[in-house]
Amino acid sequence: MGVDSGLPDFRGNEGFWKAYPALAKAQLDFTEVASPRTFHQDPALAWGFYGHRLALYRQTVPHPGFAILRKWSERMQLGARIFTSNVDGQFQKAGFSEDQIHECHGSIHHLQCMNECASGVWSAEQFVPAVDVATCHLLNEPPVCPHCGGLARPNVLMFGDWNWVSGRSDAQRRAEANWLSSRAKALPRIVVIEIGAGTAIPSVRHFSHHVCREYGARLIRINPRESQVPGSRDIGFATGSLDALRGIDVAMEDSAAGV
Repeated sequence: MGVDSGLPDFRGNEGFWKAYPALAKAQLDFTEVASPRTFHQDPALAWGFYGHRLALYRQTVPHPGFAILRKWSERMQLGARIFTSNVDGQFQKAGFSEDQIHECHGSIHHLQCMNECASGVWSAEQFVPAVDVATCHLLNEPPVCPHCGGLARPNVLMFGDWNWVSGRSDAQRRAEANWLSSRAKALPRIVVIEIGAGTAIPSVRHFSHHVCREYGARLIRINPRESQVPGSRDIGFATGSLDALRGIDVAMEDSAAGV
């Protein structure tokens, strides 16, 4: 979803290293850098990577596909929700309410303490990273925990991460489950629009299949590489998110107009 807004694609080392040539030179892949171990061993590198991403996500303007999804959701009598593995906050930036969103891998716009103290999760709004792009290292002081003064890290689920503070995401998950249960009882016709969710990290695919299985939902899968769908009444589009959303929107408008 973010690629059509100009955000880098981290699928495989080729895309990752193209976005971060300093890490390509050091032969560090995504799973190595995006880990708590890097925050322990080299905080300047870890925050260089996440600080650059934080600044990039703050600057990025969501593409028009987000507005199409908002338009559809606002037309639904019983509303709509967002389940996303993206940590970039683009759905909020596009105008979706916090109450609508479940960020299953957390959010880079929130922080937590490395020391597992009692601080919980807090906003990253006050942290403005300065990053040397040539070395992917943070130049200014990293954020610290307001409770104990220890090093802070993004409140995102990393690789090999046993200390992620999941309370914020858990609350979103509970709200989502309540919403699904109440809507299914009122009108058991749910459509899942799954965008850019692959099988390498299948969090979103597992959720899609769960909703289809538990609530009899139908699936629209948008994925340029892996568009196969599980059922004969589901639809797969082997294209990018923006092109697919625009095409579906035109077809819906034509149908409504009787064209």
